[in-house]
Amino acid sequence: MNFAGKTAVVTGGSRGLGRAVCLELAAGGANVALCYAGNEAAARETVAACEALGAKALAVRCNVAEAGEVKALMDAAVKTFGRIDILVNNAGITRDGLLMMMKEDDFDAVIDANLKGTFLCMKAAARQMVKQRYGRIVNLSSVVGLRGNAGQVNYAASKAGVIGMTKSLAKELAGRNITVNAVAPGFIGTDMTAAMPEAAKTAVLAAIPMGRMGAPEDVAKAVAFLAGDGAAYITGQVLAVDGGMAM
Repeated sequence: MNFAGKTAVVTGGSRGLGRAVCLELAAGGANVALCYAGNEAAARETVAACEALGAKALAVRCNVAEAGEVKALMDAAVKTFGRIDILVNNAGITRDGLLMMMKEDDFDAVIDANLKGTFLCMKAAARQMVKQRYGRIVNLSSVVGLRGNAGQVNYAASKAGVIGMTKSLAKELAGRNITVNAVAPGFIGTDMTAAMPEAAKTAVLAAIPMGRMGAPEDVAKAVAFLAGDGAAYITGQVLAVDGGMAM
């Protein structure tokens, strides 16, 4: 992928899937503005890794559920790099639990971070993209948003909502040369999955036709494809990167 001269904003870019996306875009020549919630050290590591690939990078602390902080993130990206060509909405949280025992605060927190955060970032970035008459928005949904999962009513609702917003905004912005797509990862090897009990991992792996978990790089390459010129005629779509789980 050739992203030379383009600027990408990646939310939740300090580690895991977000870091892999930052590195994939940086390797293609993009300037990267990443945001992080609280782990400044990890964010600095990602910036350094992007710079080692020859890219320019910036880290901004941002709670994506707060409109003022999202605006500050986008303003920083434009001030530093002059434009926003790519937005990757990756930031998200989980607070799992069965519905009958789920606290209302846990439901609200996940919806705020995963769904409202995606809404606010798309709204802020789209203003700049409309001015440019160019943009690529890629939202991270989940296989859980496609098929549901016991113990994740809040997470599934947020990720299904991301798909609905993706398709709706794609229709709104298609005439402005702005595409909006989603990637729905399945069981991916990250810090979060590494902490799962072995019995839980075994059960999940049994549901994957390919018989293995994916790597963050698998998701990052799918994001890069949708953000690239080769996907210029693709919008409003959901690309599952899940080893066949959602079939």
